[in-house]
Amino acid sequence: MPATTVFSGNYGLAPSHTFGLRRRRDEEASEHGGIWMSAETIVILGAGMAGGVAARTLRQEGLDGRVVTIGNEPTPPFGRPPLSKTYLRGEEELSGWLVNPEGWYESNRVDRVADTATRIDAITSKVEVGAGRPIPYGKLLLTTGGTNRPLGVPGAELPGVFQLRSVADCDAIKQAARRGARAVVVGMGFIGSEVAASLTQMGVEVSAVLPGAAPLESVLGPEVGEVMSGIHRDAGVKLVTGDEVVRFEGANRVERAITKAGDELICDLAVVAVGIRPTVDVLEGTGVAVDNGVMVDAMCRTNVPGIFAAGDVANHLHPLFGRIRVEHYNNAEKQGAAAARSMLGSDAAYGYIHTFWSDQYEHKLEYVGHVRAWDRFIMRGAPEERKLVGFYLTEGVLRATVGLNRGGDPELDDRDELAAAGRLIARQARPEPLALADESVALDDL
Repeated sequence: MPATTVFSGNYGLAPSHTFGLRRRRDEEASEHGGIWMSAETIVILGAGMAGGVAARTLRQEGLDGRVVTIGNEPTPPFGRPPLSKTYLRGEEELSGWLVNPEGWYESNRVDRVADTATRIDAITSKVEVGAGRPIPYGKLLLTTGGTNRPLGVPGAELPGVFQLRSVADCDAIKQAARRGARAVVVGMGFIGSEVAASLTQMGVEVSAVLPGAAPLESVLGPEVGEVMSGIHRDAGVKLVTGDEVVRFEGANRVERAITKAGDELICDLAVVAVGIRPTVDVLEGTGVAVDNGVMVDAMCRTNVPGIFAAGDVANHLHPLFGRIRVEHYNNAEKQGAAAARSMLGSDAAYGYIHTFWSDQYEHKLEYVGHVRAWDRFIMRGAPEERKLVGFYLTEGVLRATVGLNRGGDPELDDRDELAAAGRLIARQARPEPLALADESVALDDL
């Protein structure tokens, strides 16, 4: 097991008040790996976006007790979007995506344990890390995120076959993606589509293999999928649709991908982007309910008192959308904060009207709401010009809206079309379909 590294802050107590307390702390610290613990300790298991935001929110909301984060990533918590876009293309460093500045954790008395949790004992309220070292908690927040789904085909372990989740993964892809190289991207969800776009912009010849008819079709529908197909094809991506990779071949490194239909795709590298699965193995034996992630209620609480969850791993009960698990940056940020407030006693439901975005080439996709199945799709705009807004309705109720190249930011601009659509979604509005399709009708007037 890797060694445990502890980054401890200055607790800010006046020397005249600390002699006896310091002795008790030293005794407890020697027992618990260098961190002073109490029943008020909040442990955040997972050091990604949601965990970093939760730690910050706990301090912003006035918590004075111990806060400990546990995670084996070498970097402080940061936002991952650049890994498939600007950082991959060498256009941006990650310093601007840190959740909190490097020195924030020490100055705010947040202890960072750089190790892997191996077990949770929900009876005694302890998290074991490394070789069984216990870290007690008063409350526990699970922000363990997800791990990449393996493709599970022969040759998937060959050098040159990559997946993308960490900075190290991204750096390895960057090193292999020299100009003029040939790449196969497996899967054209958001990560696959963004990686295919970035590699193409880097001068790599890309073939993309996907089971459906178009990129993002399962999320955005065939109409928007067709537009995205045109965008990728025009950029030079070869789309191998309705197919799947059944094996990779190569002597000492990947040289080709073979598809079920018999296509042989010559490549110097391959990027597998077939989704993630929630990281829940550490919960075995805890009694915490797990089903496509950690089951939590509208306040981010699990069925086990004192244990909460947020971010990619949380299957949360949304007041409007029902039970959903969302894997996007905006949710990790918002739900990490909401879970922290719940741990401090808030009974406010997490009712965020979900949003996300995706940058591919010069095009920007934005989405607000949540829907997996709909019975009507209405579009306004000019899909042939790749500028559109699409509306997803279920039994007449607007559940989600997608925008392509319509400008604005629904997080920042109340006048933005998607912000207006979000307000309609929050009201569970039943807008007139003809009015939705009419560019001259402002959404706020519906």
